[in-house]
Amino acid sequence: MELRKFVAPEIVYGIGARDMAARYAHNFGGRKVLVVTDEGVIRAGWVDALLANLREAGLSSTVFSDVSPNPRDSQVMAGAELFLRENCNLIIAIGGGSPMDCAKGIGIVSYNQRSILDFEGVDEVPIPGPPLICIPTTAGSAADISQFAIINDTRRKVKIAIISKTVVPDVALIDPVTTTTKDAYLTACTGMDALTHAFEAYVSNAASSITDLHALEAIRIAWRALPALFKDLKNLDLRNQMMLACMHAGLAFSNASLGIVHAMAHSLGGYLDLAHGECNALLLEFAVEYNFDQASGRYLDIARAMGLDLAALPPAEQRAEIIQALRQFRRQVGIEGSLHEIGVSMSDLNALAGKAVHDPCIATNPKPVQLANIEEIYGRAF
Repeated sequence: MELRKFVAPEIVYGIGARDMAARYAHNFGGRKVLVVTDEGVIRAGWVDALLANLREAGLSSTVFSDVSPNPRDSQVMAGAELFLRENCNLIIAIGGGSPMDCAKGIGIVSYNQRSILDFEGVDEVPIPGPPLICIPTTAGSAADISQFAIINDTRRKVKIAIISKTVVPDVALIDPVTTTTKDAYLTACTGMDALTHAFEAYVSNAASSITDLHALEAIRIAWRALPALFKDLKNLDLRNQMMLACMHAGLAFSNASLGIVHAMAHSLGGYLDLAHGECNALLLEFAVEYNFDQASGRYLDIARAMGLDLAALPPAEQRAEIIQALRQFRRQVGIEGSLHEIGVSMSDLNALAGKAVHDPCIATNPKPVQLANIEEIYGRAF
């Protein structure tokens, strides 16, 4: 009965959706398009196909591809400078979460004429950016449908979250074929990102009946599809299932927000420039361990979506079974080890916790979180 809102872009889903980019650019009054992407997507051939689509429709474009994993504030500012210098009036982002988040930042800066870091937090963007079309090529971030933009503040070495309905793309052209060029590692990491989105959205203190539907469906699909896809990377049906899982998870977390896993992963990724999905995968089981007593009923719903029947077990065993299942799952898709093994030092933990405790995702974690709690969770994942 509590008030909730639900925002989403127009979504076109299915094989060939990416080929509608020029049509939508025309519909939005596009004159010159800034295409935001990265070098990996260019090498995969998806950008050439997009540019050809735009040319055939008589649209001019320019490409900005200086986007790293964990997109940086300086890259956003350089992209905005190019957007204005080239007199662009529309942005198409093609790629994973990094190009799409960078594109959102470019739009914000271009129309507000301030540093991207000024917009950190919730509802801090006064003027919406230009029309934004997103074509995702990974099944993980769901930046194509979310009201989140995550940017690396390079001076403070932390990822900032910009949360605003003004950064929800105008249309998401979701074509599962674009994910067929991903390797096994990227498939696993992005899949774990989608799964973590769904977990955190379902136990969020801002969840609603609408977000619950999407979160549980994402878990049901990803739990079965990701391990199978990891063994059969060219299977288009499994690629489609993971893209669907990503979309459902995105619709859930964009509206219910996230929790401690993402707060801690943002800190890790910003401080040590680590892969976001891998950070999520290594932290998720320890967050469940911490949160379980506050949201046990919700975690049992998740367990059922995972195919586990734990109702007859005492709470401590329920928690242990879910944690063990998560640990086995990530290992099935090749994500093993610990924070230590991906380059985190014990001396980093206090600084990481200090950054994570200020992340806005903390606000919707089901259990209150203090600095000492975060440092302890990092220590358990170490």
